[in-house]
Amino acid sequence: MAKSYKIFIWKKAPFLRVLVPVILGIIAGYYLKLNIHVIIILSIILIASFIILNTLPLAYRFKLQALNGIIVTAFIINAGSFLVWNKDIRNHSNWYGNHYSSSSYIVATISEPPVEKNKSYKALVNVDAVINHDSIYKTTGKLLLYFAKDSGVNNIAYGNRVLFKKNLKQIKNSGNPAAFNYARYCAFQQIFQQCYLKQNDWILLKEKNINPYKKIIFTTRNFIIGIINKYIPDNDESSVAKALVIGYKVDLDKDMVQAYSNAGLVHLIVIAGLHLGLIYSLLLWLTARISFFKRSQKLRLGFILCCLWFFALLTGASPPVMRAVVMFSFIAVGKILGKNSSVYNSLAASAFLLLCYDPFSLWDAGFQLSYLAVTGIVITQRYIYNRIYLQNKLLREAWKIASVSLAAQVFILPASLYYFHQIPLLFVPSNIIAIPLAIVILYGCVFLVFFSWFHFLAFYVGKILGALIWLLNHTVLYINSLPFALWTGFSFSVAEIILLYIIIICFLFWLIKRNMFAFKAGIAIAFLFTIFITTNKWNFFKQKKIIVYDVPSYRAIDFIEGDVYHFIGDSDLMEDGLLQNFHLKPARIFYSLHKKMDDEFSLFHENNFYQFGDKKIMLIDSAIDYKTSGEKINVDYIVISKNPKLFIPNLAAVFNCGLYIFDASNPLWKIEKWKKDCEDLHLRFHSVPEQGAFVTDL
Repeated sequence: MAKSYKIFIWKKAPFLRVLVPVILGIIAGYYLKLNIHVIIILSIILIASFIILNTLPLAYRFKLQALNGIIVTAFIINAGSFLVWNKDIRNHSNWYGNHYSSSSYIVATISEPPVEKNKSYKALVNVDAVINHDSIYKTTGKLLLYFAKDSGVNNIAYGNRVLFKKNLKQIKNSGNPAAFNYARYCAFQQIFQQCYLKQNDWILLKEKNINPYKKIIFTTRNFIIGIINKYIPDNDESSVAKALVIGYKVDLDKDMVQAYSNAGLVHLIVIAGLHLGLIYSLLLWLTARISFFKRSQKLRLGFILCCLWFFALLTGASPPVMRAVVMFSFIAVGKILGKNSSVYNSLAASAFLLLCYDPFSLWDAGFQLSYLAVTGIVITQRYIYNRIYLQNKLLREAWKIASVSLAAQVFILPASLYYFHQIPLLFVPSNIIAIPLAIVILYGCVFLVFFSWFHFLAFYVGKILGALIWLLNHTVLYINSLPFALWTGFSFSVAEIILLYIIIICFLFWLIKRNMFAFKAGIAIAFLFTIFITTNKWNFFKQKKIIVYDVPSYRAIDFIEGDVYHFIGDSDLMEDGLLQNFHLKPARIFYSLHKKMDDEFSLFHENNFYQFGDKKIMLIDSAIDYKTSGEKINVDYIVISKNPKLFIPNLAAVFNCGLYIFDASNPLWKIEKWKKDCEDLHLRFHSVPEQGAFVTDL
């Protein structure tokens, strides 16, 4: 039975045969860093082997049929490696980094409207040219520019060109344990450097570089934003409306986003499959009632595809949107042209096309979660729904929504635990309440945009939508406030997550196919999983660490013993706010730090001196004046914070210090001076803003 099922899957979804080796090739190309010469040589060898094999007599070809399949698979894997090499813009000769030096001038085009930050405006730019003395090199590549707010940046808009000369800086991570890898995130988008520009650092050029299609998209987006701001004036409601309709998240309150995430509803404010599905359903319904489209199914298909892709571009063509629009494009072709295509093949084909376009999407959490969710729905939704039969039609519809949410969670749960370290326990009732509201709001906003010219109607539609969004927001906030709404603190390795997926697949196969071998295998792997978890817990119980975090403008130090930590730092970081969630919480989850017990902690201190285990630490955050005596004081670490007025030679005359640590609360210019003094005196040092968080095991 199992064998026939596998054959059915491979035959109904031939793209799976191509997708799997392409994924393997992408992984190999990224982690093995294969260069183009190796890839070409492997391609030649595989092509020659394939030709030789297929010129052999028929009897030999039949016997070596399996080898032929291996060669083809290896070629596809090698092609996946080529996709990675080719997508990396640093391998192209016209990348600006191949011509740039500290004396170069850069000409760049603002590629999208700038986004306002606290102290600057952030703009993504395309580097058009690099000027070195009398030579001009036409280049390509993306760069992040931050314009100071006092630099006349109000005149900057999409399509403007700027000329500047300033040292570019590599995008770096904070180095905090388990923190978000921002440098890799930018690198996957082919952004490797950034630059901060003050008023006299740049010149606005007269000529512009405007793509007419992008101009239409940005103009349309601004038109929709203007309508929503006009008729739904309350900030919280209008920001959610803009996120629902076009994925515009600039105005979204971060606490509100966190509340949606904690309630298991973040998919409502991130344009993806749900939104495209609703738009697709609306287009099917409309075109089925227009006689013009009834006469030509191809015309109907073309109209639907154009609308779907325009909507995708309108929302910024983010990876989640592109995944969804490619998927629904395949579905639309199959449905309207009367072809019963396999949903597995549609999934595999859309994933294959997206990975060919951008192989680095494979590491995008949204990419993984989207396909896992759809796979879970396809495999388990019908089974879950059929477990309970309800006679009441309204209750049946509610159970249908709940079964979809449960089916999606089956496959995304392990990945969510790995990426987000939490489980929204009330995701089922949250979705039952919120999804119908979101559907009404989305369709209502589309209606508002199309009939905004009728002011009287638009005014009252806006009032109704504002009330519905207020209800949605406060429902989410209420669910988020419940003490049992969220289960946090999970920390799993990649190996543990893989084991968890194998366990889920085994038990699903047992439940759906009644296969006892799968059940026994699931039990055995669950036992292995338990051993992994127990071993990790024991290792965490024995740990003893010091972490000096990289939190710009703040002092933050954790002393860790087992699952207990003691924090020394600024009071702002002691609150459970965004700063702590972003900089400190990932490390505490990663090291399984669930509690804080100062009275049982083996950290002793007097004034600025601390004793932790066998290590002596001194914290300096103000000017000091130590007089030299006959014998120096031995300390293992001196942590300098808050930009104190001091001189390293004076400290070195008093202390024998194993390592000087300059944390992120100090200005960079002062750290540079201290570093130079340390180098002159041959003293060891660690600059947290430049080298990342300092982590040591005791």
